[in-house]
Amino acid sequence: MAKEIRQPKVRKPNRYAVIIKEVFDRHYKPGDAQFEFTRKEFVQIAEELGMVLPSNLGDLPYTFRFRVKLPKAIVETAGAEREWIIELAGRSVYRFRLAKLANILPNPHMMAIKIPDATPDIITSYALTDEQALLAKVRYNRLMDIFLGLTTYSLQNHLRTTVKAMKGTQIEIDEVYVGVNRYGEHFVLPVQAKGGADCVSVVQTHSSPASPCPLSSWPTTSSLCSSLHLRGSK
Repeated sequence: MAKEIRQPKVRKPNRYAVIIKEVFDRHYKPGDAQFEFTRKEFVQIAEELGMVLPSNLGDLPYTFRFRVKLPKAIVETAGAEREWIIELAGRSVYRFRLAKLANILPNPHMMAIKIPDATPDIITSYALTDEQALLAKVRYNRLMDIFLGLTTYSLQNHLRTTVKAMKGTQIEIDEVYVGVNRYGEHFVLPVQAKGGADCVSVVQTHSSPASPCPLSSWPTTSSLCSSLHLRGSK
């Protein structure tokens, strides 16, 4: 008696992938380098396709900004030397844009600088997430001071604010440091960190750009905002 051959199950596309692909198809025209879309479109598309979305609609674009790759059909339209990224463009507004680089990855051709781990074991044991553990290691090992040549202090974690220059877009910075050099100049240092499977994306750099930051309450007339992006390993 012949054995029944079982056909491999065809995995259905993820609902997030289906929705973001539909958003792309509705806006993209060959030759476009960028276009904007709104969060409301997710609801409309989900209703048309009979899909259930989570209550946190922002998780859909966040997933493709930091966690997983865009659907293959979208990636193929970018060409050989560019990649599609999703940027914040306003309140509940996003922008697909072609860029030369999507994620910030370690350069394998550069030599690693080894720093003795001074993180207390009790901190490592009770850190709730990879991201929190990574930021704790930065603080306890004085990595900001060592690599930037400044004396720095952690000012605030998870700073959430709106940016007028980005049409009132709300951004969140994982940690903000303030620092001072030997000449008495002050610095504001936004730090973005990702742990686990999340990727450090260039869109985070755009959310915390390096630019002059006038701070009238400080002794110096202006301070330089720099950004440091950190990627934790498992």
